[in-house]
Amino acid sequence: MKLLGRLEIKSYEKIKEFLSKEHIGRIASIDGNGYPQIIPMNFAFLNDAVYMHSYIRGEKLDNIIRNQKVGFEVDRELEFLPSYFSHPTDASQADTLYISVVIKGNASIVDDDLEKSLGLNALMEKYQPEGHYEPLTKDDLVLDEVAVIKIVPDSIKGKYKIGQHMSADSRTILAKKILERNSTTSKKTLEIMGFEVTDNGLKMIDEPVW
Repeated sequence: MKLLGRLEIKSYEKIKEFLSKEHIGRIASIDGNGYPQIIPMNFAFLNDAVYMHSYIRGEKLDNIIRNQKVGFEVDRELEFLPSYFSHPTDASQADTLYISVVIKGNASIVDDDLEKSLGLNALMEKYQPEGHYEPLTKDDLVLDEVAVIKIVPDSIKGKYKIGQHMSADSRTILAKKILERNSTTSKKTLEIMGFEVTDNGLKMIDEPVW
């Protein structure tokens, strides 16, 4: 199997799980001069669509009205792998473990107040899970003060690199080096790679196949 195929996320459930946890996505629209405009946004993935909130006026809204075709991207850098993990002096050996999802689709500005309230409530549930707010209804006047952008995907593609392209022995060696380096993200990365940190070192508990 080619490396690209091994890096593809094949599970739609894993993609949805990833999107539900990440806080920043980037929407790419085309401006009036034909240039892509890329903006980081909070977002919620609800009913197989992306929802974002926005001020009622702005360039990205103008772009969407003019051309509904957009891109949307979410990524997480899991762990930088320094070059000396593979070679004592060759800088080209540096690498990164990551997860990313790229969506191509059509964006619109939601007009229906019920759908607007559903999208905004989904955002609140994601970013303020502790509650302490009243959910919006379709009759709330505040809906007139905010725009809700919806992206309906034509395609969703995910890629991940967490050692699944390596043999079990090579993956274990890499995991030990990550543990020894002890970066701020090491333990979480090892968990995603399918390892458990124990008093005796590392234990592989899962095959990292998405």
